[in-house]
Amino acid sequence: MTTSGCAAGDDDGVAADGKVHIEMWHGQTDIAKKALEKLVADFEKSHPDIRVGLGGGVLADAMLQKVTAGLAAGSYPDIAYIFGSDLASIAVSPQVVDLTDTVRSASTPWSNYWAPARDAVTVDGKVRAAPALLDSLAVVCNKELFRQAGLPLPKAGWTWQDFQDTAKKLTDEGRGQFGTGWPGAGDEDTVWRLWPMVWDLGGDVVDPSGKKIGFADSGVRALEVVDALARDKSVYIDPKPGSEQMYQVFMSGRMGMVLTGPWQLPDIQQAKVDYHVVPLPSFSGRPVTISGPDTWTVFNNGSAREKAARTFVSWLMQPEQDVVWDVEAGSLPLSRRTESMPDWQEKTTGTEGLAVFTKALETARVRPVHQAYPQVSKAVGEAVVSVLLRRSTPTKAMRACADTANPALALPR
Repeated sequence: MTTSGCAAGDDDGVAADGKVHIEMWHGQTDIAKKALEKLVADFEKSHPDIRVGLGGGVLADAMLQKVTAGLAAGSYPDIAYIFGSDLASIAVSPQVVDLTDTVRSASTPWSNYWAPARDAVTVDGKVRAAPALLDSLAVVCNKELFRQAGLPLPKAGWTWQDFQDTAKKLTDEGRGQFGTGWPGAGDEDTVWRLWPMVWDLGGDVVDPSGKKIGFADSGVRALEVVDALARDKSVYIDPKPGSEQMYQVFMSGRMGMVLTGPWQLPDIQQAKVDYHVVPLPSFSGRPVTISGPDTWTVFNNGSAREKAARTFVSWLMQPEQDVVWDVEAGSLPLSRRTESMPDWQEKTTGTEGLAVFTKALETARVRPVHQAYPQVSKAVGEAVVSVLLRRSTPTKAMRACADTANPALALPR
């Protein structure tokens, strides 16, 4: 195996025996890491001239920083797991490979992949990464708490007002029971739950000019939902990154509803929570949600290694491998072909609510792949937290958000 971070162009990755060695910084742990190791072993059996080293030494949420430092030092991997919200920032590097021809000449037609998977890896009309993980947001409900409160389980087409009213009725301050929860660290986990509301109200993250935010008005209305939850004391605010405390409150039977993705279902099942999954509420009654795909980004370390890396990520995306990753690591299918495979159908049949998350992909949208998105997200995160903690009103918080985000968007790119 190659060592982590071989310098670009050292030997083009071709060993004396003719095998090409590439390095993947994956950022995965536990079940996902084991699934990836299994896939690499299968790949190497069918591609005896390529060897894939799994390394990186950091979790996915620290990958951007590590890769950025590696690019600056001239020592970087052939493939790295990059969050979709970070792709535009890293894609400015000339070392990031354009995968447009690779994905469009693969055996599965590019149009067969879900729109969120395609949109999340496309920067200025070019495919700058391969989709790695696909998800969507929905609401998971604790059936027992609904029964205790005498409330019917929500159905598709419900509204944010329904959500607010239900959360209030599920809250029992004396028992330490909350109607719902919201991440309160001000990070992307805090932010991305707000975008479906903005889109539903006709807003967008960036306005058509590309020079300012597109949610100055719709963002206020979205924050009013957050404000109502905080005012009613029906929301558990998790102050730590990762939202682990929020999920622990839900899985301990002290939270009625949680906005989450399919990744959380195994833990909820293990906690033996009797649960129900329903699409996100909306203002309009139309289905709207968000998908936050992550990526396998390929870097140029010479022609032989680049070709091998392209071969590997293209192989990973195909249904036969994708379904292994989906079933074992918790992703939704990247393509409709994967969705139709027997292994995924069996997984869906045996997992309560999984079909709701998959169906949501039909109308899901993704955050813009924009270099200034991290600055916009930071400003929105601060706005959400200020409203959650009752330190600001929705109007004032959104005004402060615009004052920070608009200058970042106005900078020339």
